Amino acid sequence: MRRILARLIVIILLCAPAAWQAQPLRAQQGAQMAIESVIRSQLDAFMAGDVVAAFGHASPTIKGIFGTAETFGAMVQRGYPMVWRHSGVRFAELREVAGQLYQGVILTDLAGKLHLLEYQMLQTDMGWQINAVQVLQMPQLGV
Repeated sequence: MRRILARLIVIILLCAPAAWQAQPLRAQQGAQMAIESVIRSQLDAFMAGDVVAAFGHASPTIKGIFGTAETFGAMVQRGYPMVWRHSGVRFAELREVAGQLYQGVILTDLAGKLHLLEYQMLQTDMGWQINAVQVLQMPQLGV
């Protein structure tokens, strides 16, 4: 029953994510594939234990805050265990708020629990980079 509910939540989030209702991204539609690729590359790097590669996808602001790939990796491992190690990833809607782009991501942790995250993306001379990640509360279904 839990698996059915979990799958239902994913379907609802992917089809009609009320948490991400925003203006259409007419000018940014082409960016979504590139943004998803950056996020997926960082997630793959964490899974491989390659904190240097993962740190390479962080924005200059994040790099300035953490200083080294090792410090950044330790923070992710402690604070975002579902990012550090996951068993599944799905992308939700890319939205724009006040000129900033936010990519919704649904991660499944190693225990099978779903986590809803929002990645703030920044376009730099080096391409798209991750400027922030926020864990959002998963919608609850009434039983």
